[in-house]
Amino acid sequence: GGDGGADANKSAKHALDEFGQQVYEEKVQSDAETYKDALKGKLSQASILGETGAFHKTCDVVEEYYKRDENRKRYPCDKRSPVRFSDEYGGQCTYNRIKDNEKVDNKCGACAPYRRLHLCDYNLEKMGTKKIDNTHDLLLEVCMAAKYEGQSINTHYTIHEATYGDSASQLCTALARSFADIGDIIRGKDLYRGDKKKDQQEKAKLQQSLKDIFAKIHSDVMKTNKEVLKTRYKKDGDNFFQLREDWWTANRATIWEAITCEVKSGNNYFRRTCSNDTSDTNEKCRCSDKPNTDPPTYFDYVPQYLRWFEEWAEDFCRKRKYKLENAIQKCRGDNGNDKYCSGNGYNCKETIRAQEKLVEGDDCHKCSVACKPFVE
Repeated sequence: GGDGGADANKSAKHALDEFGQQVYEEKVQSDAETYKDALKGKLSQASILGETGAFHKTCDVVEEYYKRDENRKRYPCDKRSPVRFSDEYGGQCTYNRIKDNEKVDNKCGACAPYRRLHLCDYNLEKMGTKKIDNTHDLLLEVCMAAKYEGQSINTHYTIHEATYGDSASQLCTALARSFADIGDIIRGKDLYRGDKKKDQQEKAKLQQSLKDIFAKIHSDVMKTNKEVLKTRYKKDGDNFFQLREDWWTANRATIWEAITCEVKSGNNYFRRTCSNDTSDTNEKCRCSDKPNTDPPTYFDYVPQYLRWFEEWAEDFCRKRKYKLENAIQKCRGDNGNDKYCSGNGYNCKETIRAQEKLVEGDDCHKCSVACKPFVE
C-alpha cells in the first residue's frame, strides 16, 4: 500500500529493522528504564572474574577471561564449522531441527540460515550453573560468546564479501543478525534445535542452564528490589521469559560492544540509526555520539523467523546476480557477441553432427558450466 515515494524503495531489511525500532521505542524502552538498574550487569563485578576485574574495557576483560586455562577448553567456536556462509551443510528446515515447524511431510516453516548453523556459543553450553549465579557472571559469559562470534563473522564474512562483491549486506549487518540470534538464545526464543542428536541435546541443556541461572537472578530480584519488580515477575513461571527479556534489554549495549570488538574503523550499519536516526555508524559498527550505549541495530526485536526469511531472500538474490553475471561473461564472444555453443559445451561452428564430429571448445565448456544453474 502507500503512495510510493522514498518508503517504496526501502529493502525488506530496512522495513524489519524499523519495525524492531518501533517495538523497542514503544513497548520496551520505557519499561526497561524501570528495571534496568536491578538487572544491568557489570563485568568488573563478576565473581568469576578475579584479578581480571582490573581491566575496564569490555573487549579487554573478555579476552583476559578467555585466556584462563579452564576457559580455553570452552572456546566459543569449538565444535563449530569455520564455514559460516557456505551451503556445505545445506539449510536446516525440518521439524526436528526447527522449533514449531510442521511435522506432517516435513512441511517447512522457518529455515535456519547458513550463518546461524555454527554460531559460536559453545562456552554457554558448557558453562553449567554452579559458578554462574548472578547477572554479572552471566553477562561475562554471554560477552565471551559474542566476542568470538564477532571474530568468526569478521574473518569469514570478509572472504564471502570478496566473492560476491557489491553485496546488499555488509559486515555490520551480519553481526547484527548474530547479535539478534544470541538474544533469542538468552531469552529462550531461539527456533534452531540443532542438527545431530548430540547437538540438540547440548542446546536443550543450555536452555535448562539458563532457566536455572535466571531462577537465581529472579530470587535476588524478589529479595532485594522494590515491590514493582515483584509484581512484574511473580507470574513469570519457571521459564522466566519476562525476566530474560528485561535482562537482555538492560545488557544488550555491552553485548553489542563485545560482538564488535574485532571490527575495524569505517564499517557502517546499513541505515542511519545514530543521533536520532540522522547519522551513520562510523567506527566499529557503533554510534560515535553515544559510544557503547545504544546498538545501531533493532533486529533483536524482530521475530527470528522473519529475520531468517529476509536473510535467505537476500542470499538467493546475491548468488543469482553473481551467477548471472558469470554466465553472461562466459557466454559472450569477442566484442560482446554471442558464442555459438550448445548447452552441453560443444562448439556449434565446428561440430558436424552428420559426421559425428563433435568439437568441445574450451570456451563453450566454460559457458555450459556457467549456464547450468539456470537450467532445470
